[in-house]
Amino acid sequence: MQKKILTHPWKCVFDEHSKVLILGTFPSPKSREYGFYYGHSKNIFWKTLALALGQDEPANDIASKKVFLLQNCIALWDVLYSCKITGAADSTITNVHANDFSDILKNSQIKAVFTTGKKATELFQKLCAQKTGFDPIYLPSTSPANCAQQKSETFFTQWRKINEFLKQG
Repeated sequence: MQKKILTHPWKCVFDEHSKVLILGTFPSPKSREYGFYYGHSKNIFWKTLALALGQDEPANDIASKKVFLLQNCIALWDVLYSCKITGAADSTITNVHANDFSDILKNSQIKAVFTTGKKATELFQKLCAQKTGFDPIYLPSTSPANCAQQKSETFFTQWRKINEFLKQG
């Protein structure tokens, strides 16, 4: 079966107060079906981010999640604008084209770029780091496929790094 090229379905969530940018690789089929980032019911992104910030998890609707991000000065998007991918498996990604981050970086206060998972980190480093002037800060994936690592203390230690950048003036 031949894979077709998929394009990213949403714009970046950010505003002029955003201080950190969190990037995944590309929305999973479940997220695309849900209509927003990290929409798979077993993905612990929203729970993990709330814990890292010391806050309650946002309600399970898109509007509440957008408000949560913006109130916490967080921008959210993905590294890739388009690619070929089988299911949600980052290992199958080919024909990649990166998103253009110039508008976000010009119209916000981004101090750090965090990438969720090894593939997002690798792709940002390869395709975007030089253009943006940011080296990605790796965060372990919150995907259900990474549940073994999610039980370790280092998992949450890495996610708590987001607070360091949010606290910077």
